[in-house]
Amino acid sequence: FCPSCQALQPPVPRPDLFLLMDCDRSFRIDAGQLQRRFRSLQRAVHPDRFGQRPPKEQYYSEQHSSLINKAYQTLLNPLSRGLYLLELSGVEPAQETDCDADSAFLMEIMEINEKLAEPKNKDNLEEIETLIKVKQEELTREVTAAFERDDLQEAKKLLAKMKYFANLEDKLKAKKIPS
Repeated sequence: FCPSCQALQPPVPRPDLFLLMDCDRSFRIDAGQLQRRFRSLQRAVHPDRFGQRPPKEQYYSEQHSSLINKAYQTLLNPLSRGLYLLELSGVEPAQETDCDADSAFLMEIMEINEKLAEPKNKDNLEEIETLIKVKQEELTREVTAAFERDDLQEAKKLLAKMKYFANLEDKLKAKKIPS
């Protein structure tokens, strides 16, 4: 907002999402604090509050609201938060073609994919869901430790593994939706 006229200003191009959401630039975040900041910012700039303002301010309000949503979603999710931290540090995320993932890990992913390909079985899906959740929690702890050691290459490898489990989770959700 303009300090003198209180008019909403355009968002800065490519803002630091951690700064925007008033968080430390760290993989470890306080989800409660993040949510409070999200709500506070949305209350201030939500487009519903700008219906009677000039079109330019309405447009800026939509831009700010969208940016705040993006920042919240990015920082809330461990995978996207980790990838964003790598980006801020100038580290390219691992590509699908980077075959430095160990063969045991790839076999595990393949086995879970095969189980997911089997005909729908409630017990089987619950078992897979539990396995994915446990693996994601384990990887999140390992990524947290890697970032705290400032071992960005290790964080990059672990985030690549997290991507595999996020894809499996998406497949599982799609399978659970009644057709």
